[in-house]
Amino acid sequence: MGYIFLFLIGFGLAVSGGAILIAYMNFLPAGVTWLEYFLFIQGRIEAYFFPIGLLIISIVIYHFPNKS
Repeated sequence: MGYIFLFLIGFGLAVSGGAILIAYMNFLPAGVTWLEYFLFIQGRIEAYFFPIGLLIISIVIYHFPNKS
């Protein structure tokens, strides 16, 4: 049960972080360069949810007991 709970937490973080990254991409048509975009993202804490969520999902999938 703990693995499923951790997986869902990781999934939620990855989804919310990914949505934030996509939402901030709306600055690109306004004339912001890719470098400025990445520098802006670097300072936003919610942008780090995406890699943290992927890391948690990867750890849970790797450690999930396999009964085959």
